[in-house]
Amino acid sequence: MKKQLAFYLSMIVAFIVYNQFFQVDDEKLNTIINIVFASFLFLYIGYIAWLVLQKIKKPSGK
Repeated sequence: MKKQLAFYLSMIVAFIVYNQFFQVDDEKLNTIINIVFASFLFLYIGYIAWLVLQKIKKPSGK
């Protein structure tokens, strides 16, 4: 689980760095890039939540 959280944290940092330093001059294209990036972040957090639910559902082993 630490690997997924570290990757998620690095994606958030990349999103912040992009918005602070590497924005595209075209406002429409920049908005599209931000929407795609944010959508991927939400998708990945959903994946992490799904992994957590799968770990909770697993029987403890008999």
